Amino acid sequence: MKENKLTIRNAKLENLATIVRIYNSSIPGRLATADLEEITVESRIAWFHEHNAHHRPLWILEEDGNIVGWLSFQSFYGRPAYHATAEVSIYLDPSVQGKGYAQLLIERAISQCPKLEVKTLLAFVFGHNKPSVNLFQKYQFEKWAHLPKIADMDGVERDLLILGKRITS
Repeated sequence: MKENKLTIRNAKLENLATIVRIYNSSIPGRLATADLEEITVESRIAWFHEHNAHHRPLWILEEDGNIVGWLSFQSFYGRPAYHATAEVSIYLDPSVQGKGYAQLLIERAISQCPKLEVKTLLAFVFGHNKPSVNLFQKYQFEKWAHLPKIADMDGVERDLLILGKRITS
């Protein structure tokens, strides 16, 4: 059986269309994002430029040279006192979900936090998104907040969990 070659690297602007495609593939399932309609590449250009390799990276995961997922570090709340706190988001192409690739990305994120000067990681996850809740709990993220019924997903009210992990070097 052939083993796939996996690579995690910093995203480049020319990868943005694929990043957006993967993100948009998650919208119909109403499990991973509060967006209800597809987003455009143009709408994510500023978001892309908020990332940098030294403090708030945007990584892509490649399988045999094809982008199949991504992870982003996003600043929390935009105030200077929160500089050591980041929200982490992971999105995978549907064709690779269930292969353990999200684990690779979160392990890399946790291991790189000291270098990135991140002391606290947060994940905002819908309560009904059991695969993501389980993933983060596997890596000792704890439930720090439960916001009941704050998202209206096509007439179904959904809870949002804020999962957090304190990083020790």
